[in-house]
Amino acid sequence: MNLDDTDLGFRLEVRSWLADNVPPSLSSMDTADGFEQHREWERTLAKARLSAVSWPVEHGGRGASLTEWLVFEEEYWACGAPGRVAQNGIFLLAPTLYTHGTVEQQERLLPRMARAEDIWAQAWSEPEAGSDLAAVRSRGVRTEGGWLLSGQKTWSSRAAFADRGFGLFRTDPAAERHRGLTYFLFDLRAPGVTVRPIPQLDGEAGFAEVFLDEVFVPDSDVLGEPGAGWRVAMSTAGNERGLSLRSPGRFCAAADRLLTLWREVGDPSDTTLRDKVLDAWMGAQAYRLHVFGSLDRPVSAEASVTKLFWSQLDLALHETALELLGPKAELNGPWLDGYLFALAGPIYAGANEIQRNVVAERLLGLPR
Repeated sequence: MNLDDTDLGFRLEVRSWLADNVPPSLSSMDTADGFEQHREWERTLAKARLSAVSWPVEHGGRGASLTEWLVFEEEYWACGAPGRVAQNGIFLLAPTLYTHGTVEQQERLLPRMARAEDIWAQAWSEPEAGSDLAAVRSRGVRTEGGWLLSGQKTWSSRAAFADRGFGLFRTDPAAERHRGLTYFLFDLRAPGVTVRPIPQLDGEAGFAEVFLDEVFVPDSDVLGEPGAGWRVAMSTAGNERGLSLRSPGRFCAAADRLLTLWREVGDPSDTTLRDKVLDAWMGAQAYRLHVFGSLDRPVSAEASVTKLFWSQLDLALHETALELLGPKAELNGPWLDGYLFALAGPIYAGANEIQRNVVAERLLGLPR
C-alpha cells in the first residue's frame, strides 16, 4: 500500500498540528465538566477543519479524501488524543444525512455538528427492544406541521449531557414490524422530554433513559420518508458496524502500545503470551489493510463481518495487555478502562449474535 505525496503531506500536517494542540488530559466525557471539556476540544478541531476532514468545506470539513481521513485517524489515535464526544453525530448521523437527508437538512445540521454546537445522542434501544430494533414501541402521531413523539428510550449513549437525539418511532401501528417506522431528529431539551442519567459501575453517566411525552417535532426533522425509517436506520447501523465508527487507526495505536508493553514487562520465555501479542498486532494490521483495500465499496451486509472482527480484536488487544500486567492490571487505568469499554464491543452496534445471523443469511445464503 503506497500513499501519494498529497496523503503524506497531509499526514505531516496533521501530526504537527496534533503535537501542538492535543490537551494533556481531559476529565471523563461521562461527567458534566468532562463533557464540556471534550466539546471544547471538538471546537478546537473544527477551527482547524479537522473535526470532519472528509466533509465538504461548506459543511465544516476540508473536502479530504477517504484515504486522507484514514490517515488523520491514524495520527489522531497514535498521539493519544481524546475520545470523540461528537462521534454519534459525526460518524453515525452525518453519513445518514448525506445519504437520506435533504439539502436543507444538511446545510442546517452539519455545520453545527462539525462545530460541536450540537452533540447528538443515539436513541435506539427501548425496554424489551434492545437488539431487536424493529420491536420499538415509542410512537409518533401526526399533528399540524409535524409529529408528537411519546415513549421511552434507554441506553442512549451521550444522552445525559447531549443536545439532540436521533431514533426510530412507530408511526403506523398497523404496519408490519419493519414498516411503519419513521426516523426522527429531536431536541433533548424540548418540552415533554425527560432525561434520566444511568450511572455505570464507576458512577459516571455514559448513558441515559429518555422519556418523551407528546414532544413536538416539525416535518423538517424527519429524516427520509415517513414510514420508511427502517431503511434509513439500516444506513446508520451499517456505518456504525463498519468503517465510520471504528477506523483502523484506533486499533493500530492500541496494538503498538501493546508491543511496547511486551518489550517493557514481557517474559521472552513465555511463548504463549508472546504469540497472543503478535496475533493481536497482526489482526490490527490486517484490519488496516482490509479497510484501505475496500474504500470504494458501498456499505452492505459485509459491515457485519467487519463489526465481528473489530469487536473481537478490541477484546484480544486489551485482554492480552491485562494478562501481561498480571496482578498490576487493576492499577493500570488506561488499559483497564480500555478493557471495560472493549467488553461492550460485542453488544453495541448490533449484538454479535445477531451479526452472525446476518452473515449467515445475507452473505452465506443459509436458511433461517
